[in-house]
Amino acid sequence: MRFRPLLALVLALCLTLVTACSGGAKAVDRANLTYDDIHNTGLANDCPTLPDSARGSIALDPSAKYQLREICMHPAEVYVKGEPANKRQEAQFVAGKILTRFTSSLDQVYGDLDVTGSGLSFKELGGIDFQPITVLLPGGEEVPFTFSSKELVATADGGSLTTSTDFEGAYRAPSYRTSNFLDPKGRGLTTGYSSAVGLVPAGDEFTGETVKRYVDGSGTMNLSITKVDPSTGEFAGVFTAIQPSDSDMGTKAVVDVKIVGQLYGRLEQV
Repeated sequence: MRFRPLLALVLALCLTLVTACSGGAKAVDRANLTYDDIHNTGLANDCPTLPDSARGSIALDPSAKYQLREICMHPAEVYVKGEPANKRQEAQFVAGKILTRFTSSLDQVYGDLDVTGSGLSFKELGGIDFQPITVLLPGGEEVPFTFSSKELVATADGGSLTTSTDFEGAYRAPSYRTSNFLDPKGRGLTTGYSSAVGLVPAGDEFTGETVKRYVDGSGTMNLSITKVDPSTGEFAGVFTAIQPSDSDMGTKAVVDVKIVGQLYGRLEQV
């Protein structure tokens, strides 16, 4: 009996430490949070998640119209394909560190989902569907690119949304630079100088860097669904995208960038 107060004190201390050190969960319902709860925390960059028990499926009617809404893609890892050490080796993806803070996720992306005889077809229509991102490579090089899902057209096998549904298709990756961007020598596409030298007739030895162009890229994306909640129409999983890096208005050689991260969305009948 003499040890009961001591045990109670130790138990209270342990509960306090666990609560203080556990940290906030990633699966936070952002709809119940205020601006002060989210401001400068990074929670707005996280995607909602589903519990591991969400292992159901949603049957789809070919005569009905569906949309995938509130799609969120949060990049967790970014790899850049580098040059091989020698010509006998193939180029491999090297992990990079994301330098962009709290603004790397695509969110509220939506599009039509069609049920055809050959499977499912998703066509992206809009949303917050692009984000400029910069990654730092181990050697110190910074690689910018525009992570995007614009004009994504992806297909999947089957006639229902299940935990084994995999969408795969191509999308457009917009230019990282806009037409008003000026390089260090004041050259641009629609503004700035057309030559890097004072006398235009003298020519420009850096012609390749002088001629600016708006260049779009093309990427491929895989959306792998691993969790489905039939009662709410929500689904979650992982995505993998491979697209080109920034070309600096067509004056720089591009490299392939691989983005891997979390996926969330909701199926809605319209």
